[in-house]
Amino acid sequence: MKITLIRNFFTAVLMGLFAQVSLAQEENAMGALKEVADIVASINHFPSDADKVALASIAGNDNLPQGVRNMATTVTNIAHGANDQGKNAMATIQAMDRTPNNAKVLAGMIANFNHMLSAEQKSTLAKLFP
Repeated sequence: MKITLIRNFFTAVLMGLFAQVSLAQEENAMGALKEVADIVASINHFPSDADKVALASIAGNDNLPQGVRNMATTVTNIAHGANDQGKNAMATIQAMDRTPNNAKVLAGMIANFNHMLSAEQKSTLAKLFP
């Protein structure tokens, strides 16, 4: 009886820890997505050197989902527009069922980037990533 109670207690504690770790990872991913969105909104033909440093940090962070890291890599390589490899990566993100809608919209904007975003696109990103 005591052993069962102790096991149940430790199971509940471990489940609580995993939930907190998962929530923290999700918050980190959303923060990284917002940073990518802010950079995309500010790009005029290509990302600045400071933007590239921030994007490299996101792309190299193994604790973030691969899709977020792929977005950062694609934005780093923008020169007036995304390259073919980046466009393919963004299409993959958009096609995934479990990708959140705001990330799909951002991936679409990255894939179709042409010199800079329109005022409407910038407004959309500001609403999706406040």
